[in-house]
Amino acid sequence: MHVSDDSPVVVGAARGEGALTVSLPNESATATLGRCLAKLLLPGMVVWLDGDLGAGKTSLVRSMLRALGHEGPVKSPTYTLVEVYVVSSIYFYHFDFYRFNQPEEFEDAGLGEYFQKNAICLVEWPAKAAGYVPAPDLELTFHFGSDTESQNNGRLVEIRAGSQEGRACLGELSNRIRRGGS
Repeated sequence: MHVSDDSPVVVGAARGEGALTVSLPNESATATLGRCLAKLLLPGMVVWLDGDLGAGKTSLVRSMLRALGHEGPVKSPTYTLVEVYVVSSIYFYHFDFYRFNQPEEFEDAGLGEYFQKNAICLVEWPAKAAGYVPAPDLELTFHFGSDTESQNNGRLVEIRAGSQEGRACLGELSNRIRRGGS
């Protein structure tokens, strides 16, 4: 099977552990991953997005929302803490805790109210709110890759499932990536 240079590629999987490693050689591959993932998330899910600055976390969220029909701007909530998007009657809350100095700031800001069964919460920098932010159904950790790991210095993303829903989502995501992102 020929894989396009613009496609995400599964480079490692540990099915029993609910983990998957995906190579993202460029921004287009990140967008494809976002489109695949967007269609698999269910209301009530929490997705942690971690990794280096500039590694593609907000780009992934933007691609996910675009795949679901959102046409407005999608920006990083670094200064606002949360950006709210309503897509097909589902609330998407995109959080960024990078600027937190203490985990308690999560509670002080009343952010726990957003984590509801009718919402999908996408959380950047979850460790900055450790002990307060709900556990993830999926955890994506982005890394800058070397030439051999991620095809031409792109990114690697490790995806781990933290719940039954997360494992089901991860299994289907792996299948879709292997089929070329369909």
